[in-house]
Amino acid sequence: MEYGFVDCHCHISAREFEEDLADVIQRTKEAGVKTLIAVTEEVGEFTRVLQLQERYLDLVAPCFGIHPLQGGGGPEQHSVKPEDLDAALPLFYKHRERLVAVGEIGLDFTPWCAPTLKDRDDQMTVFIKQLSIAKELDLPVNIHSRSAARVTIETLKEQGVDRALLHNFAGKPSIALEGVKAGYLFSFPPAVCRNQQRDKLIKQIPLEHMCLETDSPALGLDKDVRNEPSNIALSCRYIAGVKGLSPQTVQLVTAQNAYRLFPKADRG
Repeated sequence: MEYGFVDCHCHISAREFEEDLADVIQRTKEAGVKTLIAVTEEVGEFTRVLQLQERYLDLVAPCFGIHPLQGGGGPEQHSVKPEDLDAALPLFYKHRERLVAVGEIGLDFTPWCAPTLKDRDDQMTVFIKQLSIAKELDLPVNIHSRSAARVTIETLKEQGVDRALLHNFAGKPSIALEGVKAGYLFSFPPAVCRNQQRDKLIKQIPLEHMCLETDSPALGLDKDVRNEPSNIALSCRYIAGVKGLSPQTVQLVTAQNAYRLFPKADRG
């Protein structure tokens, strides 16, 4: 089978893509992207991501998830509360056949995002509940961890999760290698090209445990410019350079890894 790129973590249902989505999709396909693993952050996005799957059946692979931060990036943003999950719960089960993963879920203990112990406890409650749903539905999980790398991986292991993608991982290499031992995969967006901060991490994670992502519309090469899935080749080339491999090897192996982790996304 001929593998293209798999964008393992993107927000194609985001408002930033509404006005020119057809053009974005066209550029995505022209860049050789075969699959978009489309994550959600809030229950309001669930219908939109399913509509996009219907419209782009061979491209969009939907996930449902409630992110540890709610309310977007503006002044309304707050650390997730258990009640933020209530409306979502029946939808996981109703649409279980269409979902390729549960995500974006996880923990964000950045001090200004989760300043109190209750914030962190609420995030953990919501995280563990969604992990249990993923296990019940036999789905992998697409994970956000910020300022919480160790506790995120420990929680995944404690909850018996064996299929996880840790997106845009920025923890220490030693913590990442604990995840590698548990069988987890790690993905990196084009933002890693901005500096060499992740080079040590990228070097130490085996390629067999890596995927590519854009996290578009965020985490592009320029933080002030909208990122889109067509930029995935930037991540590929950067990782290839750090690891001393050809971009073709990185493209092929990361795509194989992605379809192994998200088998329902493989329409090949």
